[in-house]
Amino acid sequence: TVLCNGSFVTADYLVFALMLLVSAAVGVYYAWTDRDQRSSGNFLIGGRRMTALPVSLSLTASFMSAITVLSNPAEVYRYGASIGFYIIAFAMAVLVTSEVFMPVFYRLTITSTYEYLELRFNRATRLMGTLLFIVQTILYTGIVIYAPALALNQVTGMDLWGAVISTGVVCTFYCTMGGLKAVVWTDVFQLGVMLGGFLSVIIRSVVLQGGVFPIISDTQQGGRLNIWDFDINPLRRHTFWTITIGGTFIWVSIYGINQAQVQRYNSCKSLIHAKLSLYTNLLGLWSILLCSVFAGMCLYSVYKKCDPWTAGLVSAPDQLMPYLVMDILGDYPGLPGLFVAAAYSGSLSTVSSSINALAAVTVEDLIKPCTNMSEKHLSWTSKGLSLLYGALCIGMAALASLMGGILQAAVSIFGVTGGPLLGLFTLGILCPFANSKGAVSGLLSGLVVSLWVGITAQIYPPSPEMSRPLSLTTEGCNLTTERQHENFCNRPLLAESWYSLSYLYFSPIGTVISISVGLMVSLCTATDICFMLFLLQVIRTGKLDLTKDRENNFGNTNPDFYDVELEFAKSNIPT
Repeated sequence: TVLCNGSFVTADYLVFALMLLVSAAVGVYYAWTDRDQRSSGNFLIGGRRMTALPVSLSLTASFMSAITVLSNPAEVYRYGASIGFYIIAFAMAVLVTSEVFMPVFYRLTITSTYEYLELRFNRATRLMGTLLFIVQTILYTGIVIYAPALALNQVTGMDLWGAVISTGVVCTFYCTMGGLKAVVWTDVFQLGVMLGGFLSVIIRSVVLQGGVFPIISDTQQGGRLNIWDFDINPLRRHTFWTITIGGTFIWVSIYGINQAQVQRYNSCKSLIHAKLSLYTNLLGLWSILLCSVFAGMCLYSVYKKCDPWTAGLVSAPDQLMPYLVMDILGDYPGLPGLFVAAAYSGSLSTVSSSINALAAVTVEDLIKPCTNMSEKHLSWTSKGLSLLYGALCIGMAALASLMGGILQAAVSIFGVTGGPLLGLFTLGILCPFANSKGAVSGLLSGLVVSLWVGITAQIYPPSPEMSRPLSLTTEGCNLTTERQHENFCNRPLLAESWYSLSYLYFSPIGTVISISVGLMVSLCTATDICFMLFLLQVIRTGKLDLTKDRENNFGNTNPDFYDVELEFAKSNIPT
């Protein structure tokens, strides 16, 4: 990597250190204020006393990580602004989550999302879902720890793995000390830092380029605003359909069933606050997305004549934003530090959310059912697990350095594992006659197919004809060396078809296969008599009566379809 002309000065380090100090202080504050409330429920879900505003900002920050800060602008720079269609995917995901998944999880007063799977199916299904979530989250968290370390290495020359370890240590500290309340309030602060980092780059770029309209004009002439691509070919990397359909499935799997997000809106003091937090969070998602897209437009406008990546000035597209920061903000002490703090904040918010969620599912799904520990001991166990998972996530960051572009790698992980899990929960909530045999079969089938597609896509990346990177030039550079392009010759025939499927479709494939196989197996494993009665009942009345033989033939009745509200829900949960 060739570093920019410039380095951190004292003011940059002070800004960066202040961000770390405030984050750590929040953890210490909540460790002190909640010192007398030593229950695992208070540590993991904030005692269910949170209000809508901080939870909404925390929901936004949780998955708007350093990947957003570094990779979204680079995506616009290379492929155009079509990722702006995520605006539609975000809206659809929030709507589906609010009306389908949230009411079920909130009224059940569960800490772990996977408790639902045991209520609906059986213990084995719950354990499978839990283990899959743990693997998914550790892999993803390794990527978001590695991403800001890459930024720090690029702009300051700081040791890469020193930065990785320091990222993990800081967020593990305030997670272990303060629990969910610390995580939520540090997310609020870190979201502000992320917006500040984006705005510093955008404002300076606008001043340098002579206004907003020259930037828009440059990106239009460079083809970055030709986003109205309605090609239905599923092999195309990014089109309107891949982003809106694939993106919706991915974000429903994040907001609808991911423990980190469910844990947040379940911590609200009423269902109204929970729904309000979800819809308010949509404004934050749109704001961060629009900032990252416009930052990518600024990146192209500044380097339209001399692409640093092709010229060999940076070794990966994910380093383009840090390069721009040191190029245009290097003369303004403190602002490079603000941007790196923004990237670091994005990572801290995501990692802390993941650590807290991992501790929650481990306590609720793996420890509580097997022991009779007191609430005090469970609280200490939760803190110990936060420490353990923090160390594990730091170790997994090493894998991220081998996965190529961090945006596609992160989305691929959620697609491959999140899709089958989404199918499993959808089967349970929307298909009352699904049973445990169908649930397990569907989950395993969806996972196998998703893994096959995802792994082969890493081995055989899509050809330029499918990914369609836009042109970049070095004609304005006084350089003689350029980066060598990949060779796509000698690819197997399947690599031009099934293996080249857009990575955004990994999640829909897993979801659809899980539901389809689950339905078929559920119907096939029911007894012939019950199946005939089921068909006759549907044909005759158009209604389902699943109260007869439900446990033996069709699984447990879905709690969301009970005629009588659950007693504990009626007595304990305000609405």
